[in-house]
Amino acid sequence: MTRLVHQELVNGVATITLDSPPNRNALSVRLLSDLKDRLDWALAEPEARVIVLTGTGKVFCSGADLKEQRADPASGAAGAPVTASFPEILTLIWESPKPVICRLNGTARAGGLGLVAACDLSIAPLTASFAFTEVRLGVVPAMIAVPVLRRLDSRAAAEYFLTGEVFDAARAVQIGLLTRAVPEEELDATTARYAELLARGGPEALAITKRLIRDLPEVPFEEGLRQMAELSAERFTSEEGQEGIAAFMQKRPPSWVPPAL
Repeated sequence: MTRLVHQELVNGVATITLDSPPNRNALSVRLLSDLKDRLDWALAEPEARVIVLTGTGKVFCSGADLKEQRADPASGAAGAPVTASFPEILTLIWESPKPVICRLNGTARAGGLGLVAACDLSIAPLTASFAFTEVRLGVVPAMIAVPVLRRLDSRAAAEYFLTGEVFDAARAVQIGLLTRAVPEEELDATTARYAELLARGGPEALAITKRLIRDLPEVPFEEGLRQMAELSAERFTSEEGQEGIAAFMQKRPPSWVPPAL
């Protein structure tokens, strides 16, 4: 059976590509299973320093496959199999110790925006559009709210979650959903630039910094300073920290930087 998600590893960058254009890369059980396999591969592959998530066609991801989300009264099944599979995917991306870039090849809707928000950096063409369409179907943006509400301004979240209104890439940057919106012809170069910048960071330092960005704002100020003083001392004396300092003093790349960079 043809895979709906592909993988590629070049110069330390593991690219994972959603490839189901006939249904606009909808989140089917099969696609999510393939996506999990590819994410597991990228996370386990020692040479993969950065993960790029992208898609084929004009749509990055249209959200859940509605054909699979319908209840089946004849079988007595409750339906919504995508709901059962999606949380693991979002967790793998959110908790990934390796930085994850979302390279949107186009538009995203509903559940697709959960993938966008779960990634560390998200880059889209200026022509892309976005919408949280759930309420218009009589459902709610439940699971994706977990990563999305950690990115969006609260007023913007209320505006777009409640109305389902379509908004453009420039607005998506403004409200925190995207990192950058660029002309389509600059999408690959911008993605490559960020991937290279990330690959130059120490693997341990990147993983720790990801957690710091996520967790530190919730820590009381004085306690945060105490914890960060300990962490700073630990990292300066770590093997990775010592290698980074030595490389800087010797004007050479640290050992973790891929040779092609």
